[in-house]
Amino acid sequence: ASGPHYRKVVNATGIVLHTALGRAVLPARAVRQIQDELSGYSLVQVDLQSGTRSKRDERIEWLLRRLTGAEAATVVNNNAAATAIVLNTVAKGKEVVVSRGQLVEIGGSFRLPEVMAAAGAKLVEVGSTNKTHLRDYERAITENTAAILRVHPSNYKIVGFTAEAPLEDLVQLARAKGLTMIDDVGAGPLVDFSRFGFDKEPTLPESVATGADLITSSADKLIGGSQGGIILGKASWIQAIRKNPLARIVRVGKLTLAALEATLSLFLDETRALREVPTLRMLCRPLGELAEQADRIAQAIAAQSPGISVNVIEGSSQMGSGSLPGQDLPTRLVAVECAAVEAGELAQRLRCHRPPVFVRVHKGRVLIDPRTLLDDEESIVVQAFASLHSRGSGSGP
Repeated sequence: ASGPHYRKVVNATGIVLHTALGRAVLPARAVRQIQDELSGYSLVQVDLQSGTRSKRDERIEWLLRRLTGAEAATVVNNNAAATAIVLNTVAKGKEVVVSRGQLVEIGGSFRLPEVMAAAGAKLVEVGSTNKTHLRDYERAITENTAAILRVHPSNYKIVGFTAEAPLEDLVQLARAKGLTMIDDVGAGPLVDFSRFGFDKEPTLPESVATGADLITSSADKLIGGSQGGIILGKASWIQAIRKNPLARIVRVGKLTLAALEATLSLFLDETRALREVPTLRMLCRPLGELAEQADRIAQAIAAQSPGISVNVIEGSSQMGSGSLPGQDLPTRLVAVECAAVEAGELAQRLRCHRPPVFVRVHKGRVLIDPRTLLDDEESIVVQAFASLHSRGSGSGP
C-alpha cells in the first residue's frame, strides 16, 4: 500500500515514445532541475524586481519565442487541451472549416469532432477522406465562419491518390476572408526529423514562418519534454487565450514548467539537444552501435541462461505515441525462445522483475531492442533473464 506505483521500468521494446511507459524520457537536466530547484519553495509566479505577481509561463514563452520565432506563446496540460482552448477562444458558437481527411482520433478514443463540440465550435467538414482542395475551403466559408483549422495527421498516413491544400494557401485564404488560421502540428518537432531517416514532417518554426495565427502541439513527443500542450501565435490571440476561463482549468504546475524549461533550454544549442534529449539521442544511434549492443546482450543472456535459445536478428524500432506513423528505423533485435516457457508468460515474468522489464512478443519469441535502453539498463535486462533462470527448474526460466 505504501510502495510507489509510478516507478522506474526498463523499456526494451524499441518503441521510443511508449505511452504506457510515460512517453518521452526526460533529459537529465530536467530531472536535476526538478530535484535541485523544486525541493523546497520555488519561483513560479512572482517578479523578483517588483515582488508582484507575474505570468506563470513567462520563461516558457521566452524560450518558445526564441526557438520558433512566434510573437507569443503559452503552455497547457496537453495538446488536446491546447486545441480545445484555442477553438473556444477563437470560434465559440461559430464555424471552423476542417478537411475530412484530418478528423483525427487521438488516444483514448477521443476524436477531433468531439473536442471541437466540447469547445463550443461548429465543425464544417470539407473535401473527401483522401482529397481536399483549396476550393473546398473557399466554398464552405460563410458569414458565421471564424477559422480554418489544419490538423497534421501525426498518428496515421493517407497514401496513394491524395491531395491536400498547402498551409501557405490556407494562410492566404484566411487572411483574404478575415479568418483565423489555426495549425495543429500534433507531435510538434522543433527540428527536422528527416535527418534521422524519417519522412519530412512540419516543424513549429516552419508553421510560424508560414504565417499561421495560432499553432498547437504536444510538448513531449518529438520535443522530448514533459507532457504538455504548446500554443504559439499572434500576441493578441495568446493574450485572449490567457484570459479565457478555461486557462485556469488546463493550467500546468511547477513540475511541468521546470521540466519543460530545462528541455527547451537544450534546444538553444541544437547540437547539445541531439546529445542530451533522450528521444533525439535514441533516434541518432548508429545501426552498428545497436548491433554491437545486441550481440553483447545475446551473449550474456546465453551464458547465464543455458535453457534458452538466443539469436540476433534484423528488425525495426518505432517512434510510438501517434508520432511518425508507418516510419520505422532499422535496428538489431535479441530474439529469445524458451521451450519450457511460452513467450507471453516469459514476458510477464520479466514485467514482474524489479525493476520491471518490458519487451516485445512476436511469433513465439521475446524480442529485445537495445535502441530504447538507457546507459545503465543493459545489465538489468541480463540480470532479469538470469534471475528467472535461477528460479526455474534448470530447463529454462
